[in-house]
Amino acid sequence: MSIVKINAITVPAEHGEALAGRFAARAGEVDRQDGFEGFELLRPTDERTTWLVVTRWRDEEAFQAWMASSGFRDQHQRRPEGQAPLAMTSELWSYEVATDARRP
Repeated sequence: MSIVKINAITVPAEHGEALAGRFAARAGEVDRQDGFEGFELLRPTDERTTWLVVTRWRDEEAFQAWMASSGFRDQHQRRPEGQAPLAMTSELWSYEVATDARRP
């Protein structure tokens, strides 16, 4: 059964669109990772400032391989020159899929 990793990122409201833009600019690298099943960037629709980066993986080993890869390192060190980090805090949550309506 798949696993889900959620990176809960606290971002000031005035930086939300910039965060979305940065994710859009680097989209694609993780798609080529063995065991990767999906990605969503969730924007808060209320007064919250926590965005959720949701990824789905075949198993924990596939996720750990991504975390150890040069692709992960490159994407997470890359930032437009002269720009500060947008997130104030980040917390990684881990889940396993208990039921999946997409699969019989």
